Amino acid sequence: MAKKAKKQQQSGGTPATVALTAAGVPYTVHSYDHDPAHPSYGEEAAEAMGVSPERVFKTLVADVDGALTVAVVPVAGQLDLKALAAAVGGKRAAMADPALAERTTGYVRGGISPLGQRKRLPTVLDESASAHPTICVSAGRRGLEVELAPGDLAGLTEAVVAPIGRA
Repeated sequence: MAKKAKKQQQSGGTPATVALTAAGVPYTVHSYDHDPAHPSYGEEAAEAMGVSPERVFKTLVADVDGALTVAVVPVAGQLDLKALAAAVGGKRAAMADPALAERTTGYVRGGISPLGQRKRLPTVLDESASAHPTICVSAGRRGLEVELAPGDLAGLTEAVVAPIGRA
């Protein structure tokens, strides 16, 4: 069940919320009880928060021509690997090894945030994000999301905004 959204303070936050607070970006934290048996982290988040899946975005790590790249796409769809490669000037993209993604970002699968990563990776945000005043992305652990303006997310991650999602 979704818990009441609350603003999380910098102390005790995740690297993602610490980065948002340090940047002075307005955001709201949504927490919920993560169910390990749920088949989809993103769909679980949308259901638990009562938010449309088109406004909840998943953070995926892909390998584009040998370089790890972050893709942020709606949980309601899928990542178009060919479009991701094109968005960063690459030729070929494949999903990154999950263990490598976890080591590089400092987050666990299902809780990888585009913000506050251990190693900052090139980021591409699906253009559908701009259709919403706010979107939700992982705050750095399963059961924790941050809601913020897509422009703020793009600015903080220096993201390229491109059509990388597909239904």
